[in-house]
Amino acid sequence: MDLKEIQSLIKFVAKSGASEVKLEMEDVKITIKTGSEDKKGETTTYVQQIPVNQALPQQGAPAQPAAAPQAEAEKAPAAASSGEDDSKYITVKSPIIGTFYRKPSPDKPNFVEVGDSIGKGDVLCIIEAMKLFNEIESEVSGKIVKVLVDESSPVEFDQPLFLVDPS
Repeated sequence: MDLKEIQSLIKFVAKSGASEVKLEMEDVKITIKTGSEDKKGETTTYVQQIPVNQALPQQGAPAQPAAAPQAEAEKAPAAASSGEDDSKYITVKSPIIGTFYRKPSPDKPNFVEVGDSIGKGDVLCIIEAMKLFNEIESEVSGKIVKVLVDESSPVEFDQPLFLVDPS
């Protein structure tokens, strides 16, 4: 699905008055949510696009052990002094390039805090890309151990965002 098709779908959903639309195709899953009006009277639309064939490799334990030897070699002194081993944690990574936000709006609380228990499908943060606010949902259940990105910071594709303890 290309950008023009997605934009047309967003316009159609906005005109229809629907508050949420989910579309699943063989290679992509899109969720469009229309929110409340902002201070300027404009309606905020959230779009989440997940490439289905790439969703699993970005998350989970199989990707972690490949990076663990390098991370352990670089952090050996730090790990020894702090007594923690980050290899047992799952790294939640950014599926897109954009700006990282921990809360839905400036006057609302963060989606998650360090120590919070999360479930599969829970919203962890929002990444804004091209004026679209993409909710990033958890692919794993566990407990948030560390937030790796500062509020309103730019993030790259596949950049680590959170460390989650799956136990």
